[in-house]
Amino acid sequence: MGYTVAMMAYLLVFLGAGLGGMLRHGVNQTCAHYCGIEFPWGTLIINILGSALMGLLVGWLAFRAGEGWTQHTRLFLATGVLGGFTTFSTFSLDAILIWERGDLMGAGFYVGGSVLGGLVGLVAGLALVRAIS
Repeated sequence: MGYTVAMMAYLLVFLGAGLGGMLRHGVNQTCAHYCGIEFPWGTLIINILGSALMGLLVGWLAFRAGEGWTQHTRLFLATGVLGGFTTFSTFSLDAILIWERGDLMGAGFYVGGSVLGGLVGLVAGLALVRAIS
């Protein structure tokens, strides 16, 4: 039984992430068509919209949904759909949860470390590929 439940969770995340990825692609294509490609408007909109949707979803599940909503629903919508749409929404949620716990230093470290670490990681990956190419 435990294996079946675990596989169902992975399947729900997989399906949700596919839908979220399709939504992300649609927003990027629409923004490129209407706004051009000189600035990443699509990504900016996706990050802000995804974070707002994560706040709405998590708040609704926590305060309004009742007992009828399961862990599988959260996995499909939050981890799957919104995770496929943008992981920035999860980053935003984690940062605010740390901050709401009163750990301002931890929140700052998480935000700074994620942004700077992500940029350093990208530069390192590019440098590695360029060095071996």
